[in-house]
Amino acid sequence: MPLTDTKLRSLKPTEKPYRVFDGDGLYIEIRPQGGKWWRFKYRFGGREKSLSFGTYPDVSLALARTRLTAARQLVAAGTDPSAVRQEAKLTKRRDAVNTLQAVSRAWLAHRAPGWKAGSLEAITASLENHVFPTLGTRPIRAIAARDIREVVQAIDKQGAGETAGRVFQRLRSIYRYAMSEDLAEVDPTQSLKPAEIFKPRSVTHRASLDVAEMPEFFRKLDAYEGRQQSTKAALELLILTAVRPGELRGARWQEIDVAQSLWRIPGERMKMGTEHLVPLSTQALTILESLKSSTGCHELVFPSPFYPGKPLSDNTLNNALARLGYKGTATAHGFRTLFSTCANEAGWHSDVIEKQLAHEERDEVRGAYNRAQWLSERVELMQWWADYLETLRTDSAASPEPHGTKATRSPAHHSELKQQVGNALKVVNPGSSRRRAPAPIRQSNSQSTVPDPIEVLRALVAVFDQLSAAKP
Repeated sequence: MPLTDTKLRSLKPTEKPYRVFDGDGLYIEIRPQGGKWWRFKYRFGGREKSLSFGTYPDVSLALARTRLTAARQLVAAGTDPSAVRQEAKLTKRRDAVNTLQAVSRAWLAHRAPGWKAGSLEAITASLENHVFPTLGTRPIRAIAARDIREVVQAIDKQGAGETAGRVFQRLRSIYRYAMSEDLAEVDPTQSLKPAEIFKPRSVTHRASLDVAEMPEFFRKLDAYEGRQQSTKAALELLILTAVRPGELRGARWQEIDVAQSLWRIPGERMKMGTEHLVPLSTQALTILESLKSSTGCHELVFPSPFYPGKPLSDNTLNNALARLGYKGTATAHGFRTLFSTCANEAGWHSDVIEKQLAHEERDEVRGAYNRAQWLSERVELMQWWADYLETLRTDSAASPEPHGTKATRSPAHHSELKQQVGNALKVVNPGSSRRRAPAPIRQSNSQSTVPDPIEVLRALVAVFDQLSAAKP
């Protein structure tokens, strides 16, 4: 006979536990201590099993029957309800540990070795300030796309659109990490598109001078009487090399290869983390030579006048431009725009220009290959740029000279170029007949027998370019 609430209340404990069945395997077990436990008796996989539904009266008769129906449906579908409960318990314990904050910190620890100094602190701070207060304690599996959207939109509404975009990208990276570690099955950021969740904002480019303004700029720069003439030299070298201001300020003398007319900026100082090669024009080398008497005794080419072990401050170059009368109309970074505009208008290959601006490939292997791929063209480009800037000092009407094609070479010269290829591929044998390496065209040290692989690439590219131009 099915149980009723009246019957359940009347059940009293005895010296031994006993059962009273309701039907379909549901029964209540009365313990000697007075507890009344709901149980479901069923068979699964050829074995008799039982599943607890809680105690009466906390779990009412109606609720016990509801749980019975759900359990019986699982059995009918070939699923063990006890296994489902165990999995739910494991998930609950796992979710209690794998919160968004916990997984984020694991991601930070995983990625930190590949970041530049200061990046870990900055990225951690952005998560601690904008994400953890709202979502940090929640299981990473339980966070939905709307939760992510609300967090980043709140940042965007504060007028910090760039920060909102960075936080969103970091959350996306965290979820990719979580999925790779089996900590989440779904990435809620994938259904969100930045263009749809953030307010549109205009792109503001750094202020830069027009080429027509450069003659007047050079007249002012030539008359510049700042406390530190090295600042004037820094501005000139910045324009000549088209590097980023931070890359120039951190320049070390050991990075400058005068013999090869090359400046090697190590990857740890570059925005994209890849070594950047800057061909040095004769004008750039002249400036560096003039600085040796004043800063050559320091590690830095442009040390701070107050703290020689540190580079010029972030604001030094822009403050100098302001003193020249260009506050709000020109920035140190803007000279890169001027270089790009003039080089493109003169017809230089866009890939050559982009490489010189260190707009690196994200693919590490391809980036390493391309590091020297356009080097010979970049040598020509930077000398052309320096010569053009020189004309602007004296000729206000000067315009970028078109970068034309190379003249056709004669068959005799073609043969000579083949000989150059052979020379470029000659092997170096510093004592061992088994050690063979390409020899560079130019040797920075007459005593050195070990060639620089970048220089070999540089020589080969230059020769093959000439060979290509020589073809009828």
